[in-house]
Amino acid sequence: MRDWWKNSVVYQIYPRSFKDSNGDGFGDLRGVIEKLDYLKELGIDVIWLSPVFDSPQDDNGYDIRDYRSIYEKFGTNEDMEELIRQAHERKIKVVLDLVVNHTSDEHAWFVESRKSKDNKYSDYYIWKDPKADGSEPNNWGSSFCGSAWEYCEERGQYYLHFYSKKQPDLNWENETVRKEVYDLMKFWMEKGADGWRMDVIASISKDQNFPDYEETEPGRKYYTGKYHSNGPRLHEFIQEMNQEVLSKYNCMTVGEAPGSTPEVARLFTDPKRKELNMIFTFEHMNIDRIPGSVNRKWALKPFDLRELKRVMSNWQDKLSGQGWNALYFENHDQPRIISRWGNDTTYRRECAKAYATVLHGMQGTPYVYQGEEIGMTNVHFPLDEYEDIEVRNAYKELVENGKSISEEEFKKAVWNKSRDNARTPMQWDDSENAGFTTGKPWFALSDRYREINVKEALADKDSIFYYYKKLIEMRHQEPLLTEGSYELILAEEGHIFAYLRKTADECWLVAANLSEETIPAEILKSYAKGVQEVKIANYAERKDLTEALRPYEAFMMKIQ
Repeated sequence: MRDWWKNSVVYQIYPRSFKDSNGDGFGDLRGVIEKLDYLKELGIDVIWLSPVFDSPQDDNGYDIRDYRSIYEKFGTNEDMEELIRQAHERKIKVVLDLVVNHTSDEHAWFVESRKSKDNKYSDYYIWKDPKADGSEPNNWGSSFCGSAWEYCEERGQYYLHFYSKKQPDLNWENETVRKEVYDLMKFWMEKGADGWRMDVIASISKDQNFPDYEETEPGRKYYTGKYHSNGPRLHEFIQEMNQEVLSKYNCMTVGEAPGSTPEVARLFTDPKRKELNMIFTFEHMNIDRIPGSVNRKWALKPFDLRELKRVMSNWQDKLSGQGWNALYFENHDQPRIISRWGNDTTYRRECAKAYATVLHGMQGTPYVYQGEEIGMTNVHFPLDEYEDIEVRNAYKELVENGKSISEEEFKKAVWNKSRDNARTPMQWDDSENAGFTTGKPWFALSDRYREINVKEALADKDSIFYYYKKLIEMRHQEPLLTEGSYELILAEEGHIFAYLRKTADECWLVAANLSEETIPAEILKSYAKGVQEVKIANYAERKDLTEALRPYEAFMMKIQ
């Protein structure tokens, strides 16, 4: 079936933090192989591996030095091939991470490119002359703070890097670069890879005039906007990739597309356009950020459920019948949802199940991030213990140099939003280092691992794990979840996220009380006046709509 991904559930693995098989403190591919039976028990259909290719690890593997070799700490090419084979034996597909907006500055292409303006690789990257005063070609900023341009003495020019200065952007205008990318994709697909998650793929086409953003304050660098993403040739490039590679395999593709609207998503995902199967939106992930603030993602505002409902429902509505949604709350770049927008202490289990109910009830392909299925939580480390280059650069620019945010405010924002919240090692059991490694972990563990771990979850039939297992089973068994229409109800209610899923034959009510309040059920009764059949609920007592909704109570109910 060519659209197999529509009723599949994807499990994202961040390999360095998943399972260490050799005691060096660093997760690896053999560790993933060890845990395939666990993933089979959970019931997922697809593994998405964050980058595993050879890398200096300046940005945890998103800076690739050699696309055809596995990073030595993760294992070997043979380990990768065995992982694919063993996953396939368990009917689990393997999706790899395609990072081709940029490479490492240690990649052979860039090593040659920086040497001169007239060698074979000179225009594999984006080089520009300085302005007359020697300054950067424009005011574009890096997502990791500072300018997006770095000066190179050898060429007397600047190169573009939307991320770390060790991650120079590839020049997709160069047809040879595109062919190199397509060749490396074929290399892994011939070895059995089942598809690609495409890192910041919306950024591969840039405005070739490289204009300045209009300044709102002197000297400011603009790290996001219309010139950074969704450039003029983006869809031409993706269609070419589809024609040259993707169309030749029965594969799954999902693009990371910062700055994309549902209208842009339809361009990516409309099957008639022959581009990608789905893209990740960031819009719902930014509802707790103060827009336009100089402090960027670290400028927080209170969570507003009405805004979450508006954004997620808009994507459901706009892509219905014309594209496909990728459904997620957590990944390697996002904190733990129950710590960010919920209650990770008193109602940790109920809260985790409630957010899962909301997500898995929607139309699209659900993504589960490692540890989400056991209710892992954010961590509160001292600032100097964070590994993420994003945190370190932001601290230097915003706290030390800019003085635009206090250290205390920044620390609270890091505890809430840092990518490192998702990157602490997976919690397998209550033994030393949570069963992740017999050595010294590459990164500190959560201090809650003795309470929250896989061993505990598997022993408790009412655990978050088994709730996720049931949700995944329903995705396979209930056509309504794949095919049904979506209709938001109670849009302005501040505590309840509720919607209807409908086919010609049946209707379901999906509802979650995402608060610590007890909410009367009367507000839902007008939508379900006949027979009510609970399909799944995180409070076992729920049989119908006669009782009030308890804190973080959620259910899916077949109604008439």
